[in-house]
Amino acid sequence: MRVSSCLLAAQGMDPVNTVLMLGIGLLLIVIVVVVMRVLDRSRRIAAEKEIQAARATAEAQSQKIIAQAEAQAKDELINLRKQFDKETEGTRKELRSEEKRLSKREDMIDQKLDTLNTKERMLDASDRAIHEREKSLANKDRHLNELIAQQKSQLLKVANLSTDEARKILLEHVEKDMEQETAQFVERRLEEARETAETEAREILTQAIQRYAADHTCDRTVSAVDIPSDDMKGRVIGREGRNIRAFEKATGVDVIVDDTPGVVVVSAFDPVRREIARRSLEKLIQDGRIHPTRIEEVVAGVEKDVNKQIFDAGKQAMMEANVRGLHNKLITLLGRLHFRTSYGQNVLKHSIEVAYLSQVIAEQLGLNGQLARRCGLLHDIGKAVDHEVEGGHPKIGADLCKRYGEKEEVVNAVVGHHGDVEASSLYTPIISSADAVSASRPGARRETLERYVQRLQKLEEIAMTFEGVKTAYAIQAGREVRVIVDAEQVDDKLSLKVARDIARRVEDEMEYPGEVKVTVVREVRHIEYAR
Repeated sequence: MRVSSCLLAAQGMDPVNTVLMLGIGLLLIVIVVVVMRVLDRSRRIAAEKEIQAARATAEAQSQKIIAQAEAQAKDELINLRKQFDKETEGTRKELRSEEKRLSKREDMIDQKLDTLNTKERMLDASDRAIHEREKSLANKDRHLNELIAQQKSQLLKVANLSTDEARKILLEHVEKDMEQETAQFVERRLEEARETAETEAREILTQAIQRYAADHTCDRTVSAVDIPSDDMKGRVIGREGRNIRAFEKATGVDVIVDDTPGVVVVSAFDPVRREIARRSLEKLIQDGRIHPTRIEEVVAGVEKDVNKQIFDAGKQAMMEANVRGLHNKLITLLGRLHFRTSYGQNVLKHSIEVAYLSQVIAEQLGLNGQLARRCGLLHDIGKAVDHEVEGGHPKIGADLCKRYGEKEEVVNAVVGHHGDVEASSLYTPIISSADAVSASRPGARRETLERYVQRLQKLEEIAMTFEGVKTAYAIQAGREVRVIVDAEQVDDKLSLKVARDIARRVEDEMEYPGEVKVTVVREVRHIEYAR
């Protein structure tokens, strides 16, 4: 303010006076700032002295308080000891008085025994009176039951319903209530499981698939042999069919010779016999000498070569899967899988792939990858002899593994990888998952158009058998079935139960690679027209 007033006053003065006045103003401002700093520093020094004095006073007071507390603690300890001694003395006196009371009670027990004898006689009389009262109550109960029956009959007459009809209505209401409660419980449990299990399982399977970059295992069993000319076809048949009969007897297959030019079909359920027959026939055609003796010689030589190839293939598969210590019989059975296909998928390559996937999944779960690899390699070993032994290939394979000294985990994984028996180890569901992943990879399996269409039709038929289903569509090559339900008959909770029931029926009644997704759609549509 002063500076501004000086500036205002200086407007009418000459420049020299103006500069002089400005310098005086600035000098006054500097002096005021210096004085304020000096005063502030003095106040800080005084405040620090006061703080130090207060700190010293507080320390002295704390020392006094500590001394007083120690003295009080000692006094309290002395008082507690005195009190403990008094209580101990009182307890001793009570024990002495208790001993005296016990001695008196022993004297009283004898007197009470006499009294009990008297009461027993009185109880006998009371029992007789109770028995008579029970008889009267039974009569009253029968009378009440008759009255209740009469009232029930009257109620049924009034309601115009029979007992069975009333019971049926009541059971229907109870069943509907239970279905809703069950659906709610299942949905709640599934949500809890999905929150934790689905993400982890997807990550584990995704990593396992990404880490295994194998070629597609789709394969085809060749059962047709090219014939260069009709003359050679006649030589294969022989005079009056003796050559073809000798060939079928030596190989155990059926040779089909029809009007198709340049082709002879070899048919046999055993893939190894079919392969031996195919190679033998090709060798005979190349050699040109076809007669029963030569047929037996060629078949014997080819059979020896194929058996050696089987053992070599099993040994190579064992080394490729990094599995050691297999019995020679199991190695031979593994080699036989080289000639076996399932939906066009080579079973031996499929077993090697399952072994590797099982190892990856097991190691991510903290389990023994070597043991999981062994379980995966042997899981379909029963398919090598399922045409010779009765039963499914899981049961046959488990018996073979048990016979040749495999561990219990391996046996359970082999017999339970299709869910036929309950899993007793963690390796069984791992093998089942790896088997499904290998079978469901794109291009892994081949199906005929007829089987493909039949599977789609079967999915839709199963879904349409459930109450409340309006229509069903099998989509995505049979990997998913979408079910549209009636919104008035099926609510949101019950739709979950419908989806689970359809999935279970599909599991029980159908055979399919991989998994089938069941999607239930429930919606309400209201349509109006503006005219």
